[in-house]
Parts: sequence; structure tokens; C-alpha cells
Amino acid sequence: MAGVLGGSFAPHLLAAGSSITVNLGKTLGKPSESILVILAIAVLSVAPSMLILLTGFTRIVIVLSLTRNALGLASIPPNQVLAGLALFLALFLMFPTLQQIDKVAVQPYLHGKETATQAYREAEVPLRSWMLAQTGGSELALTTSIDHEHPAEPSDVSMAALIPAFLLSQLTDAFIIGFVIFVPFLIIDLVVSSALMSIGVVMLPPTLVSLPFKLLLFVMVDGWVLITKSLVVSFH
Repeated sequence: MAGVLGGSFAPHLLAAGSSITVNLGKTLGKPSESILVILAIAVLSVAPSMLILLTGFTRIVIVLSLTRNALGLASIPPNQVLAGLALFLALFLMFPTLQQIDKVAVQPYLHGKETATQAYREAEVPLRSWMLAQTGGSELALTTSIDHEHPAEPSDVSMAALIPAFLLSQLTDAFIIGFVIFVPFLIIDLVVSSALMSIGVVMLPPTLVSLPFKLLLFVMVDGWVLITKSLVVSFH
């Protein structure tokens, strides 16, 4: 049997196999359900980090927290409320970009028109454009110099240098907005403190007396709506 296979049958196998071509990684097709499940789990596992690193969540949550501190409230609204509001505002601001990513990358990949690598590169383009629009030139120059990059255009910068520059810009903008929010409440604290000192009331904490006035001012100017509008405008 071994002689037959090695003598007469092997040439036929070689002849038949000579017309077979192997093409690995080039044929496009719809990804299997197992691949989609693995990708979904991977995306969900890194979703919190992506939310912080790639969206305006950081700026929004810092401004909301500074507003709470300016009012003199330690835990009202709770952290869960501030984080939830920041999450929905960040997704609202990112919705056009997410739509474009879905159109140019996700749907073509799900329909087998692009490979995973091609889909990743296509998804990176609108995300990079949005992040560059929110990134300051000084922050971008700092991260590119640290990474020893010399891009001809800002759009040529790598994501490794763009992400930290984007985060630094978000922190800078958040503290600038927070400073503007703090000023009127600080003035109220100074006025109340001076008034208490002038009438000789030194045992009553000034922050306790100024708190109702700050809440009244915040409600009269429709503070949460005003801050939300300012945050949305700051991203445009």
C-alpha cells in the first residue's frame, strides 16, 4: 500500500495539487459570530478608558465637579449624577463622529467589504480630526517633541502623541472654565464674610451664610443650563 501511494498515486496528487492556490488574509468576507463576540467583549473591556482618553468626558466632569465645589456643596449632586450627565453630554458631542465611524468603518467591516485593519484605519480618520480640533498647539508640540516626532502637518501626528496632547488640552480648558465659574461665588463669599465681620458675628461660618445666596444666584441664572450650554459651545 505504501508503495502504491508513494509510486503511482503521489504524482497524481502533485498534478492535482499544482492547480491549488492558497490566499491567506486577502479574501474579504463577513466576520463570523465568534469574531464579533470577541471584538464586542474587547471593546466593552476598554470602553471606560476610551471614554476618558478619546472623548470630552474629562473636561465635562471636571467642570461639573468644580461647579459643585464653587457652590460649597460637598456631595450634592452625587458623583453618579455628575458622571451620568458628563457621559451623555460626551456621547451627544461625539454622535456625529460616531456616525461617521459607523458609516466608513463598522458597516463595511460587518458586510465583508473591508478587513479589520482597513476598518481600523478608516475609523481613525474622523476620530483624529475631532481630537485635533480640540487639541492646543502647545500641548501637541510638547507630546510630539517627547515622542521625537516631526510631522509636516498636525494630521500626520501619531495617536501615541495625539492622545496625551488631547488630554492636556481638556484639562487646561476645564480649569479655565472652572475659574470663570468660581469668580462670582468667590465674590459672594467675600461680601458675606465682610458683612459678618463688620457686625461682629465671628462665631458663624461665612460659608454657611453665603450658601443660600449662592444657591439663589445659581437658580436665578439657570446655572445648570448655562454651564451645559457653555460646555457644548466650548467644543465647537
